Amino acid sequence: MRICWRRLCILHRPTFLSWRRPQRRLNPLPLATRHFPTGDPRRARGFASARECTGSRTPDLFALNKQISHLVRAGRLGEARAVFDAAECRNTVTWNAMITGYVRRGAMARARELFDGMPERDVTTWNLMISGYVSCRGSGFVEEGRELFERMLERDCISWNTMISGYAKVGRMDEALWLFQRMPERNVVSWNTMVTGFLRNGDVERAVGFFKEMPERDSASLSGLVSGLIRNDKLDEAARIFLEHGNPDGREDTVGAYNTLIAGYGQRGRIEEARYLFDLIPFGNDRGEGGAQKFVRNVVSWNTMIMSYVKVGNTVAARELFDQMTERDTFSWNTMISGYVHMSNMEEASKLFQDMPNPDTFTWNTMISGYAETGNLEFARDLFEKMPQKNLVSWNSVIAGYEKNEDYKGAVVLFIQMLTNGEKPDRHTLSSILAVATGLVDLSLGLQIHQLVNKIVNPDVPINNSLITMYSRCGAIVDARTSFDEVNLQKNVITWNAMIGGYASHGFAAEALELFKLMKRFEVRPTYITFISVLSACAHVGLVEEGRRHFLSMSKEYGIEPTVEHFASLVDIVGRHGQLNEAFDIIKGMPMKPDKAVWGALLGACRVHDNVELARVAAEALMQLEPESSAPYVLLYNMYADAGRWDDANKVRMMMERNAIKKCKGYSRVDSPQ
Repeated sequence: MRICWRRLCILHRPTFLSWRRPQRRLNPLPLATRHFPTGDPRRARGFASARECTGSRTPDLFALNKQISHLVRAGRLGEARAVFDAAECRNTVTWNAMITGYVRRGAMARARELFDGMPERDVTTWNLMISGYVSCRGSGFVEEGRELFERMLERDCISWNTMISGYAKVGRMDEALWLFQRMPERNVVSWNTMVTGFLRNGDVERAVGFFKEMPERDSASLSGLVSGLIRNDKLDEAARIFLEHGNPDGREDTVGAYNTLIAGYGQRGRIEEARYLFDLIPFGNDRGEGGAQKFVRNVVSWNTMIMSYVKVGNTVAARELFDQMTERDTFSWNTMISGYVHMSNMEEASKLFQDMPNPDTFTWNTMISGYAETGNLEFARDLFEKMPQKNLVSWNSVIAGYEKNEDYKGAVVLFIQMLTNGEKPDRHTLSSILAVATGLVDLSLGLQIHQLVNKIVNPDVPINNSLITMYSRCGAIVDARTSFDEVNLQKNVITWNAMIGGYASHGFAAEALELFKLMKRFEVRPTYITFISVLSACAHVGLVEEGRRHFLSMSKEYGIEPTVEHFASLVDIVGRHGQLNEAFDIIKGMPMKPDKAVWGALLGACRVHDNVELARVAAEALMQLEPESSAPYVLLYNMYADAGRWDDANKVRMMMERNAIKKCKGYSRVDSPQ
């Protein structure tokens, strides 16, 4: 296809200085004769093919044209061309049928070859070529269409409308308007094309003006205006014009415009307006005066309203409409099932799934994803195995479910099975498996997945972020920084957070803080996650004042309210420096209830600086938060023992026995060679 585009651009380079260009020097031989050497009998047959077929050959010609048209519609252009070249006689319909195939495929160079070799052309031939050119992207192709348009000896409304549409598509509405004003005869399509053209280019005022000036309208006129106004974020104006110019007597079928408006309001969460419009559409097969069929709700109307309710989480109202439907399609069932899945109501989703006549692949994947998201991996895997036809989304849903629920072994086993079955992973698969390697802290697995990434996909920002996180978690900081640098100018805040967090968690505080400065120089706005890593880095190297400054800048400079994690980091910074009373004051001034991380930071600082009294306060708070944990008891006992306060130490031991607290056994993990 690329070769065709290049050839087209070379052979038919647009001329911008004039609407007309010199006539091409055409090969005098018919096209079919050029492919065969002199003396080949097929060459003589090619001369005959350039003549019109009449008389007894007409029935054969009808069958030939029908055969070529059938092959073209089936997309079998090679076979169609073989039949075309082998034909003993052709007429204009034969040529047009073959040109139609190339135009639909976008192979305009091949279409132009046939066009230039035609012995005779009709208006349909010219219109085919013009429509083909204006369908291609770029003003240059529109100019090719304009050149043919100017060469036409006779034009019809289709010719004019096609050229107007072509200019509208490339944003050249002045030329479109110039042609429209010079049309000898306009039809409703001409007006519709101008209205949609203005809307496509954001000129709402002129679009509405043209719509009001239209001498006649069809159902596409109002629907096109409504959808165009919605695309230009003029939803209320679209509704006002529609209700003003819609069908007051119900004789016109404007249900499509109603559906578009309902969808527009539903997508914006304005459910009351959507329901108001939905209720305006008659429910049933009532007939208007004179027996004319009134427009009624169709399945799209119901589906759109149900989806609007699902979007705002109102599955009760959605189900009420679903139960009222007299006719449902697959989309109806999938919308309702998806609504229950998003609300984590797998019981109702399962009932609908069992009642659904013919679940499609989307339905199965939705159910699998729902079970995986809610942690029911057994049900998810059972559905996956029963699924009649799996696709890549099916595999990804189960693998992501295993990863989310920290069943890393299950994810790896299924990934291997996926590769064994010949299913090619995509970036979503690889991102999930990278998260698995991160969770397992398995650098070997991570390296293998990185190799697959380089072979299968072009790493995008999310994939690179996953690589940075994986390498950081596995302690391969140099590899993490290499992945970070490879992102170049496409880094987002997650990229920066992953690298800063990697440095901070492995004690590279100076590097983390330096990278944070670079992040601000690039004007990347930090998040609350960024400051957790920055404060952690300050704690590691004892930068108390800098830590305080960063903590205060969160709310003052970036409008980020500190969370309990930030307070825990600040307590750690101040406490490590020996300022235990200030750390305790910070805890007492917290706007939220301190958690175990906050009290743990204070207790750890008290252990380092031998402040037994504050240690007792922190330990008692931890005992209340984690009554089954032995850590605060053991730490407090050791501090009393180190201070020689054996009576207090024995009280702590007796308290442990009374509360049935047992000291957890320590253990180490050692990776043995395979």
